[in-house]
Amino acid sequence: MKNLLMIALVFVVSFSVDAQIKTPVASPAAKIEQVVGLTDVSIEYSRPAMRGRTIFGNLVPFGKIWRTGANGRTKVTFSDDVTVGEKNLKAGTYAILTIPQAKKWEVVFYTDYAGGGAPAELDESKVAARVMADVYDMPMDIKSFTISFNDLTSSSAVIGMMWEKAYVGVEFTVATDKTVSKSIDKALAGPGFNEYYAAATYYLSEGKDIKKAKMWIDKAMSLNKEPRYWQLRQLSLIYDKAGDKKGAIEAAKKSLAGAEEGKNDDYIKMNKASLKEWGAL
Repeated sequence: MKNLLMIALVFVVSFSVDAQIKTPVASPAAKIEQVVGLTDVSIEYSRPAMRGRTIFGNLVPFGKIWRTGANGRTKVTFSDDVTVGEKNLKAGTYAILTIPQAKKWEVVFYTDYAGGGAPAELDESKVAARVMADVYDMPMDIKSFTISFNDLTSSSAVIGMMWEKAYVGVEFTVATDKTVSKSIDKALAGPGFNEYYAAATYYLSEGKDIKKAKMWIDKAMSLNKEPRYWQLRQLSLIYDKAGDKKGAIEAAKKSLAGAEEGKNDDYIKMNKASLKEWGAL
């Protein structure tokens, strides 16, 4: 009899282990990542759904601290220092806490990011930055709480938060130009083709001193006796920007010939368009 009871107990325990049921969580976890300039940024958060409920002013009360999601505090991590509003945030991880109102949200970057819920009140010693952000009406319901990176440039981005019919965006900036300029200065202490070329094309793309860009691209080309057609394309654009139309046309023709040999339709099209614009076709 004891043996039979033992077998039955083992069977029941085995069945209970094997029969565990997995169901979807109500507010699934999400992680988004974005490179802004040279800075890695990631956000981890949970995504509650509307499910027929009124959100702002009801489920999420106006005037109270919200953890900006569900399950735990929403966390943002910056690989480098950034600026929010007029505050400098050191590289690291912060909670994004919000205090929603009908027309504006107060958005707080909080050093205590490990908590599960929102704090009952803010500890000012833990407030790294706070900004007021306008609420924009969406033309339709966003049924799941959504965070995104918007309006990307080489030195800034907007953290967008959407739910129900509300959109709120908070801009942050990164010191891309300062970082790149330092690396250019350092590299040019003993530069080669790659360094001169990278410096010149960066100055072209960012609308910086075109005379320096031309000087650097010339030095780059002097170190490369057989430049490729995409490099000659940049040479032509820098020359054009610097007012050297003859040099631009000469470089574009060489780039076009290389692109035709390499069967690169995009560069063929771009070079022909430039040559036509410059009166050479």
